[in-house]
Amino acid sequence: MSEIKEYIYAHKQEIIDFLAELVAVPSVQGDAGEGCPFGKEPAGALDIMLKKCEEFGFAVENADNYAGSADINGLDPALAVLTHLDVVPVGTGWTSDPFVLRYEPDTDKLVGRGAIDDKGPAVAALFAARAVKELGIPLKKGIRLIFGTNEENGSADLAYYRKNHELPPMVFTPDGEYPIINAEKGMLRVYFSTEFNDGFIKGGEVINAVPEMCTFDLRTNENGGDVLTYGKHRGRAAHASTPEKGVNAITEFLKFQSPLNPVVERLSELFPHGEFNGKSCGLGFRDDISGDMTCVLSLLNTENGRLCGGIDIRFPLDRKKAEISDIICGKLREAGFDIDSCEGVEPHCTDENSSFVQSLLRVYERVTGDKGRCIAIGGGTYVHEIEGGVAFGAEFPGTDNHMHCPDEFITVEELLKNAEIMAEAMVELCS
Repeated sequence: MSEIKEYIYAHKQEIIDFLAELVAVPSVQGDAGEGCPFGKEPAGALDIMLKKCEEFGFAVENADNYAGSADINGLDPALAVLTHLDVVPVGTGWTSDPFVLRYEPDTDKLVGRGAIDDKGPAVAALFAARAVKELGIPLKKGIRLIFGTNEENGSADLAYYRKNHELPPMVFTPDGEYPIINAEKGMLRVYFSTEFNDGFIKGGEVINAVPEMCTFDLRTNENGGDVLTYGKHRGRAAHASTPEKGVNAITEFLKFQSPLNPVVERLSELFPHGEFNGKSCGLGFRDDISGDMTCVLSLLNTENGRLCGGIDIRFPLDRKKAEISDIICGKLREAGFDIDSCEGVEPHCTDENSSFVQSLLRVYERVTGDKGRCIAIGGGTYVHEIEGGVAFGAEFPGTDNHMHCPDEFITVEELLKNAEIMAEAMVELCS
């Protein structure tokens, strides 16, 4: 057993206990306040993390509660490990309190919101850095841990941090999966609306998740009188980059209730239930590297006399944001909808032959014994807009950690393995 692995496993209970402390903070984005740009809870989670970093002897900085950092030595940082402490809303379907970390001995699971995305990986990165420091492993380059608080809602935290801080030349985030994610589809988020006075609709919680619930109370005119139709459609939540893993409650509502209302009917034609690639909106593109694009109607809510919707789109590496925007916005306008906003980012790709990527692959192979390779995904990781950045962990091949879903988890073994891999990567890249 290597000294790093021995150190990590010797601190197993301390690692679990600190993860439980962070999971207990419901760090979903809230209302902005003085000193709390994304609400009190994300700021609270950051405060807990930075205090722990100080306890371990790291030099910390709080960037106005947008993000924080911890340097493990006095050298200029050459490597940053980027994690986030905010989480998505819990939704329904949990078998226990999502903010109380639960251990299942039979499965080795630690269950709680943020266990895999991204509090577990943040704790693993922290103890990886502590292992390198306390073992006295000589380093020639500096290492910085960066903790954000707004990854799930647009990464305004990172944009703010980068205004005043230059990132190190090497950046990886354990906000994806192993072995390495070096290519990510482009992303577009479209918000639209139209006048609507025919009742109540509420579907979806966040734009980057397949909605699991849609409730409605629609008013129709039959035989000269108003008729109220109400009900609920229940789907299955999934990340918006993998809509085929879920069941979209909003598009199911559109399918079955379209005869009741012309606005609902127009939406059902653009977003047929069970279609994932946006073909009915004039999209449906794919390429050989990143595969099929995705298009998810993830929000639909009545508000102040209007029906408001949100769409999450992930498009292939060979397409541009402007092209996708023109197509989807044009189709929505043709159907009678106003475009309230349309924002996104271009695809991201880092050279798989770079020394940085090849070093990480060597570490992965050495620690796990498995073959390393680069993969492309539809989900945007935290390094999407960082040139040369990659996602390195934290999900292992073959494990579905229920990210963004009920009973999200990480196993104890995989939590410790993440810490070991990250520590070995720090040494490989900076010694």
